[in-house]
Amino acid sequence: MSTAAESREVVERLARGAVEGRLAAGAAIVGPVVSVFWHPGEFGTGEEWQLVLRTTVDRYPALEAYLLEQHPWENPEVVAVPISAGAAGYLNWVRRATAEG
Repeated sequence: MSTAAESREVVERLARGAVEGRLAAGAAIVGPVVSVFWHPGEFGTGEEWQLVLRTTVDRYPALEAYLLEQHPWENPEVVAVPISAGAAGYLNWVRRATAEG
């Protein structure tokens, strides 16, 4: 899953909370990136930092809720892309790292 924010500090805070809370197994921060978008009917560009989080389908709802609550933007990007295949060891690590309790 991924989201974006205006600064590295914000995405680092979001990443730390998600991983420490076992909502995500790990996170990658990419940036800065240039975004080109429409936002309330106006064309714009801006610099953002992207946060990519590794989680499971079972943990997605809690991770989404965390991001929506903690993100400074009113309507942040929060999207997930399913994993169609992956190395068994890696996928097992994601499951173990996000296991509750």
